[in-house]
Amino acid sequence: MKVLIVVEKARTGYSAYSPDLPGCAATGPTRQRTVARMRAAIRFHVEGLRATGQRIPRPTSSSTYVVVPA
Repeated sequence: MKVLIVVEKARTGYSAYSPDLPGCAATGPTRQRTVARMRAAIRFHVEGLRATGQRIPRPTSSSTYVVVPA
């Protein structure tokens, strides 16, 4: 399952979330650690959905960069 995550710099480290999995988020002291924690959070989130018989949302989000004059 390929899931988009958004990683943001925070005052004390990094945070991440997935637009396709509301409520699924992670934080960490480094970008690399935050991504690893987010990967684990997504696995845990999906396992919880399965265990309770809920539908696993299909990933539909995407991202792109645009260039604009600054």
